[in-house]
Amino acid sequence: SFFLNFTLSILLAYLLAMVLAYFLAKNFVFKKSKKSIVSSFATFSLVNLLAVIQTLFISLISRELLLEKMSNLEYINFIAHTLGVLTPVFTSFLGHKYLSFKS
Repeated sequence: SFFLNFTLSILLAYLLAMVLAYFLAKNFVFKKSKKSIVSSFATFSLVNLLAVIQTLFISLISRELLLEKMSNLEYINFIAHTLGVLTPVFTSFLGHKYLSFKS
């Protein structure tokens, strides 16, 4: 958030990470998937859209709660974004396993 505002930083980082994650998941985690690249990427994007909404809301809610308790904005942003990113780890994996890369 030093160069962009907090919300835009989260969304841009998530978009770049999503493209990389697709190729890594397809090639290393869900190698047996028979779905086409177009179909699996479309579903992957939908699952990630839901995950980015989770990430954004958890980050913003956490940030507001932390603003009441702490004064260091740098730490607040870091902690809030970390909580936001950790939240959809499990739901995204299940979505990709059973939807994006279903064999």
